[in-house]
Amino acid sequence: MPLPDPALVVLVGASGSGKSTWASRHYRAAEIVSSDQLRGVVGSGEHDLDASTDAFALLEQVVAARLGRRLTTVVDTLGTDAPRRRRWLAAARGAGLPGVAVVLDTPAGVCRSRNAARDRPVPARALERQLASVAATTDLLAGEGWDAVLVLTPDDLPTYLPTAGPRNTPSRRRSGTVATDGTSPPPGVLREGGGGLRGVVLHLSRFPAEVDLLEWLRDMAAAAEAAGLAGIALMDHLIQIPQVGRAWDPVPEPWVALGALAASTTRLRLGTLVTPVTFRAPGITAKAGATLSALTGGRAFVGVGAGWWEREHAAYGLGFPTPRERLDALEQGIETMKALWSPGTKPYAGQRVSLPETTSYPRPVGELPVIVGGGGDRTLRVAARLGDGCNVPSDEVGLAKVARYLALVAEAGRDPSTVHATVLDLPLVGRDRDDVWSRVERHRGRTAAASFAARHHAGTPDEHTRRLAGLAGRGVTTAFVAPVGLDGPDDVLALAPLATAFG
Repeated sequence: MPLPDPALVVLVGASGSGKSTWASRHYRAAEIVSSDQLRGVVGSGEHDLDASTDAFALLEQVVAARLGRRLTTVVDTLGTDAPRRRRWLAAARGAGLPGVAVVLDTPAGVCRSRNAARDRPVPARALERQLASVAATTDLLAGEGWDAVLVLTPDDLPTYLPTAGPRNTPSRRRSGTVATDGTSPPPGVLREGGGGLRGVVLHLSRFPAEVDLLEWLRDMAAAAEAAGLAGIALMDHLIQIPQVGRAWDPVPEPWVALGALAASTTRLRLGTLVTPVTFRAPGITAKAGATLSALTGGRAFVGVGAGWWEREHAAYGLGFPTPRERLDALEQGIETMKALWSPGTKPYAGQRVSLPETTSYPRPVGELPVIVGGGGDRTLRVAARLGDGCNVPSDEVGLAKVARYLALVAEAGRDPSTVHATVLDLPLVGRDRDDVWSRVERHRGRTAAASFAARHHAGTPDEHTRRLAGLAGRGVTTAFVAPVGLDGPDDVLALAPLATAFG
């Protein structure tokens, strides 16, 4: 359903309208706060009306606690108490969450029939009052300030009512493609880019310690091909970075590992994301990239960056120049690589680099794209002038950098449709909503659950597919995906729906 998530969702409907069934179909049990269930907790059962006062007092506490933690909260009551609705909506606003009212517009005859079939039916007069109250409430909702009012028929087909509520509450939409007012995101141009580096590429940054590494890499590559992913990128670090794991976790040298993968793949694009220019002389990286291109029949790419982690440089006896010097080296490195990949063996004299000869064989097969990692202004300018693409995070800040990069490409006199605008995406992917939140709890550590879920766009494969398709509309051509908790081939196969995100 095209609903924001996380959000306050208030159900409105008479007994027998199907509120509880609809809620359980779309949300986890822990996200649903039901007055009937709470009557069963504080009273003798769900129909113990004498326990209603205590049940609603408990309901208010649970709703306030969940909204305070910015967790999706589905309130399953009749939904016709206007003061309660306004109080819940105010609490959601205070937590920075959108509020949605979902009306179960089930015909009165269906409600009566369902009610009559229950072991403890609601008295006929009470049900008639409920039906009248729901009808009156539906007329009031549009003016109460809800971000969306969704009216559902028995066929579960949504109809939106126009609302007067604010629509600027930040939220992560479960749909990813449909806004709560029924509109679609601004259309974008899907650019093919050169060399086929377009789509969803698996990014491997964490590697197991107690298994055969070569066998594991081959299994992951086979799963990536079976899932229809576009390629595999390997992280290039000398020590495992704190954002991913422990310092003593294994991190294979990527160009050696990519050579092994070249022999066990037939379709995947292979490369690094990204190789720091401080690790290797650019001519050596040029040789490695060209060799990988030759071994794979033109399926290689080279990700490069200025480097950022001083510790690994010191540990391996490498110099760690100033930021300005590293960016100078990045410019020189890209120019050197492209000079060595050009036809012939003649001398090269460029703006930053002079080479007495360009004798470098084997040559790359076809295009060998250089993807520049980093979102600083100078880095984006380097990527726009010298590289073939850029790579930035997939959050809103990163997407703004994508737009900036494409503008800089045009300023440099290049065609933006020929470059690769790529993002690094760190999703948490679960089979269904229950599995998603089980994984959130498993991996969040001390981070608040809602914050962790939002940071990693926690969702099902279909939800991530729609979200990535939305990135394509923002100018992104390729998503390098590094899922949270990626352990083995089964986790890679679960990404198969994502392969369709870029058309």
